[in-house]
Amino acid sequence: MNPDALSVLHDHLLTALAAAPAETRRLFHGRGRCWPGLEQLTVDWLQGVVLVSLFKEPDPAQLEDLKRLLMEITQSPEWKQSGAHTLLLQHRYLLQSTTEWLLGEPIDEMTITEGGLHYRVDLGRKQNTGLFLDMRYGRDWVRANAQGKRVLNLFAYTCGFSVAAIEGGAAHVVNLDMARSALSRGRDNHRLNGHDLSKVSFLGHDLFKSWGKVINNGPYDLVIIDPPSFQKGSFLLTKDYQRVLRRLPELLSPQGTVLACMNDPAFGADFLIDGVTREAPSLRFEQRLENPPEFPDADVECGLKALVFRQDQDQAGRPGGLD
Repeated sequence: MNPDALSVLHDHLLTALAAAPAETRRLFHGRGRCWPGLEQLTVDWLQGVVLVSLFKEPDPAQLEDLKRLLMEITQSPEWKQSGAHTLLLQHRYLLQSTTEWLLGEPIDEMTITEGGLHYRVDLGRKQNTGLFLDMRYGRDWVRANAQGKRVLNLFAYTCGFSVAAIEGGAAHVVNLDMARSALSRGRDNHRLNGHDLSKVSFLGHDLFKSWGKVINNGPYDLVIIDPPSFQKGSFLLTKDYQRVLRRLPELLSPQGTVLACMNDPAFGADFLIDGVTREAPSLRFEQRLENPPEFPDADVECGLKALVFRQDQDQAGRPGGLD
């Protein structure tokens, strides 16, 4: 973060704040490596709260320069015009992801809006707020394609996909995640949107120890797979994604659809396409969803991958792919 890079950040943020969005959005995505010197910095707009996240420790002088720049921005006409009132600096490189409140009173939780839907998020307490903003188009796609469907949401986290699916008219959604606290927040998110919870199930289990429960609740017309790249003791992308793909023929209805997601910059879309071809040959690749424009990336294969697969009616029901 040399002076030139900070000057770029300053101008970018003033421009973004001058046209502050009505809903939650990313304002600056340095991790896409489009702005030299700012690769480890992001800025999110949480409807009045500006969250700056650092993913690599800068040297002390650079950190002070960054803080000085951010505080200068809070005195600008653009900041006041935007309605911003709180500024946070999160140190994601620290074990506890320590957050500094540079301006405004500490807030533990708040409700944000995306696509007219409401989500409860955490501020200053956890590494992630509770909603991954780069998956906005994925949630939009689920909402547009869920009408009348039974949906399985694997690695559900706080159930953003589930909220989108029920809003889109899904008949039922089954959410599975090891973190029961995340699923509890998922219930809150559905309640925030006035959803009928009888249409939503929450399974707080380890997927690989609970296939029986998952299969017994099926078959599913839409399966969503959005795992972490790595979760110690529970998920390793290079090994465990294939184990999930291998089970898809057992989970899907004859006209079933899969949304398979991955956000590891080390692997491109071919990792998923080849994996599905090998492990679930009755599925054919249909499309890759675009990423929101506020998430530019110097290499599209390093950004979020959200791929749609559908049952090939010529192949559906034929054996193959399972061990």
